[in-house]
Amino acid sequence: MDRIEDYQAFVAIVEKGGLTAAAKQLRRSLQSVSRSLAALERKVGVELIRRTTRRSAPTDAGLAFHRRLSVALGEIEAAKLETSTRRAEAMGILRVAGSTAFAPLYVVPALPAFLKDHPRVEVELDLSDGYVDLVGESYDLAIRIGDLPDSNLTARRLANSRRVVFAAPSYFAQHDRPRRPEELAHHQCIVRTAARDANAWPFRIDGRTKAVKVAGSFRTNSALAANEGAVQGLGIASAPLWQVRSLLDRGAVELILTRFEPPPIPIQAVWPTTRVQPAKTHLFVDFLATRLKNQKL
Repeated sequence: MDRIEDYQAFVAIVEKGGLTAAAKQLRRSLQSVSRSLAALERKVGVELIRRTTRRSAPTDAGLAFHRRLSVALGEIEAAKLETSTRRAEAMGILRVAGSTAFAPLYVVPALPAFLKDHPRVEVELDLSDGYVDLVGESYDLAIRIGDLPDSNLTARRLANSRRVVFAAPSYFAQHDRPRRPEELAHHQCIVRTAARDANAWPFRIDGRTKAVKVAGSFRTNSALAANEGAVQGLGIASAPLWQVRSLLDRGAVELILTRFEPPPIPIQAVWPTTRVQPAKTHLFVDFLATRLKNQKL
């Protein structure tokens, strides 16, 4: 049976330049390290270390074996450390970046229960609708909405949000309800100028996602203002469902064209890619994912 001690001894011999130095590093006897090396060479069937009275040096086969083996042992140690970290108590300041609209509604309400379960954690929540450099600004994670560009960040999808189209009952009292997305061309549509492709709303039409051109007499760079414009009867608006859930619940707006809804918008937690994720981070991501799973977004 292979023994990890034999592999560790071989790697130490190569990296320390000899059996004596390797034994000292591993806190093993010279005889024990020598036996490990001999046992390993018998298993692989080639000489790995060329030994003389003055020095020990890896053979070509030994160097190739070391390159692969050192990576494998590193992964084993990382796995052990990760398991230990996950079992450790969460503590310290958890720095979270989030959007100005989503975080107050869905992240902040989750904090009381999380902090009660993990009293040694402090949460620092920074809100911004612009790009945040997680590594450069030392954030533990960010909650981001929408598809993510290719990056060196690790992501976990927490939930999906429907993209909905809506207007106030007062608007529909004066205008016919559109039955298909193409009919929006004959309606006042509220355009969010800060959105990408602001004048083209996506819909699922005949099994494909298509963009439908929209226009209207009211435009704004604010999501809150656009939604309020819809409440005031200024036209038809489009937004993620989570933004207008409270408006729907009180009857201030009504959904239309629901059978043409495009693919949902992903809501994701992202964090810098590291070998080991701190306990405070992975526990908060797990907690938030569980909480959001049962909410209608």
